[in-house]
Amino acid sequence: MSATPYKLVRVPTLKTVADFRNHIAALGIELPCEDAIVAGADSPLASPVANVTVNGKRIGNRVAIQPMEGWDGTITGGISEEMIRRWQRFGESGAKLIFGGEAMAVRADGRANPNQLILNEENKAGIARLRETLVAAHQERFGKTDDLVIGFQLTHSGRFCRPNDKKRWESRVAYRHPILDQKFNVTSDAQILTDAEIEELIQCYVRTAKIAADVGADFVDLKHCHGYLLHEFLGAHTRPGKYGGSFENRTRILREIIYGIRASGNFIDFGVRLSAFDFVPFRPDPALSQPGKLGPGIPEDYSHCLPYRYAFGVNPENPVTYDLRETFQFAELCADLGVKLLNLSAGSPYYNPHIQRPAAYPPSDGYQPAHDPLIDVARQLDVVRQVKQHLGEVRGVRVEGREPETPPPSVPLTSHLSPQPSPAVIGSAYSYLQEYLPHVAQYVVRHGWTDMVGLGRMVLSYPGLLADAMSQGTLTPKFICRTFSDCTTAPRNGLISGCYPLDKYYSAKPEFQKLKEIKKSVGA
Repeated sequence: MSATPYKLVRVPTLKTVADFRNHIAALGIELPCEDAIVAGADSPLASPVANVTVNGKRIGNRVAIQPMEGWDGTITGGISEEMIRRWQRFGESGAKLIFGGEAMAVRADGRANPNQLILNEENKAGIARLRETLVAAHQERFGKTDDLVIGFQLTHSGRFCRPNDKKRWESRVAYRHPILDQKFNVTSDAQILTDAEIEELIQCYVRTAKIAADVGADFVDLKHCHGYLLHEFLGAHTRPGKYGGSFENRTRILREIIYGIRASGNFIDFGVRLSAFDFVPFRPDPALSQPGKLGPGIPEDYSHCLPYRYAFGVNPENPVTYDLRETFQFAELCADLGVKLLNLSAGSPYYNPHIQRPAAYPPSDGYQPAHDPLIDVARQLDVVRQVKQHLGEVRGVRVEGREPETPPPSVPLTSHLSPQPSPAVIGSAYSYLQEYLPHVAQYVVRHGWTDMVGLGRMVLSYPGLLADAMSQGTLTPKFICRTFSDCTTAPRNGLISGCYPLDKYYSAKPEFQKLKEIKKSVGA
C-alpha cells in the first residue's frame, strides 16, 4: 500500500477498451473485458441461470440487484413512499434476481437504524406491497415475471445496532474486538450475546422466514456479510462455548436457523450473502490528512493483536491479506445445507470500505483511496472466481430436480451431511467499472468466473444499466454512478439514502443541501 497520494486515473477518461486495457496492464492486475457490449440473445448476460431453480423458477438472466436500504422507513419498521419508489425501480431494472431487496431486521432491537424495515406481522402487508410493486413494474416493462426471483434479506445488525437513535450505538456482539470495540461503543462483556440469547434469536429468524414465505418471497437471504451479526460469528475464534472457537461452532447459527425453518414446515429456499474475506479496520492516514481533507486509508495498528483471530477469511499473521481456506469450507457447507444462492462480497462498509465497495470518493467517515480502486475490484472478482472454481471441483453443478435433505434439529451438528451440488454464485464490486462494467461482466459470466453479476448502489442512479446493455448495446453516460458515496455519507449522518448527484428525485430534496454542507466539513 502506498504511503503517499497517487494520481487517480478516472474511468471516464479511458475513452476506448484499448485505453482501459492499457490502464489495467499498467496497474499489474488481471481484469479482463470483452471488446464490445453484446446486445440481444447473444449476450452472455441474457442467458438464464442453468444450474439452479429457486421456488421452482429458473432465473431469467445473469443480473442481480444487491440488497440496499435507504434509512427511509417508518420508526415502526414499516414502508415509505421512497421505499416503494426504490422497489419499483428494482422491478424496472431488468434484473431477474432481486437478492434481498433491502436489509430486513428479524426484530426491532437488531436494526442498524431507526428507519430500517422490520419483518414482522405488523409490517407484513406493507412489505407484501413492496414485492407486488416490484413485480408489477417488471411485468409492465418486460412482459414476463415467471423467471423473476425475489428474496428478502434477514438480518440482525449486531455491532452496528442503532435501533432508537441514528447517532447512538446500541451494539450487541459475538465477542470483544481489540480494535472495533472503541469505535462502536462496546465497553462491557454484558454486550456479548449469551448462548441463550442466540437460541432466542434463531427463533426470530424462523418466524420472519415464515412471514417472508407468506408474502411471496422466493427465498430468504441469511445475511453473513459486512460485519453484521452472523458474519461476526464467523470470526468468533475467541468466543467460548458452542457458538465460538471451532469452524463447526462458528457456523452453528447458520445450521440451526436452516434446521429450525425446515422443522417449522417452511420450505422456502435459501440464499447467503457472505463477506468472503476481511481485513483489519482501516482509517485515514493522519500524516496525510488535513482539515477538510481525509487522508488515504491505512490499516489500524494491529501489532498488539497478532495472530489476528478477530475476523473471517483473513490471514492471521498478515491481516491485510486474505486466506480463503475457511471461505471454501463455508461455501461447501452452504451446498450441504441446500443453500441455492451464494452471493459474495468482502469486508465491511463500516471499517474497510475500499475492499468492499471500491470508490473514487470516500464516505464522510471513510478515507481517500490509497491506490486505484480497480485493484480492489480485481481482488473481489478473482476471489469469486476461486470460490466458484472450488465449488465446481468438490461439488459439481446442481442436478435438476435433486433437492437436499435437511436434517431435523435433533440431528447432531457434528453428523456428516451428504454432498450436495453447488449453489449459484453471485459476484459483487462491479460499480466502479462504470463504462466498462458490461464489458467485464460479459467476460466473467462467459468464462465461468461467476454465475451472476450483482449490482448495488449503481442501480440507484441507473437501474437499467445492464438492461440497456443487453437490449441496445449502449449506455447513457450521464446516469452512470461515479462512486461519489453520497448514498453512504447521507445515512451515516442521519439522512435518507439515495443518489443525490444523478437522481433528480433526491437532488430536489432539502436533504441535498444538508449533505453538501456535511461533505464540505469533512472533505469527503
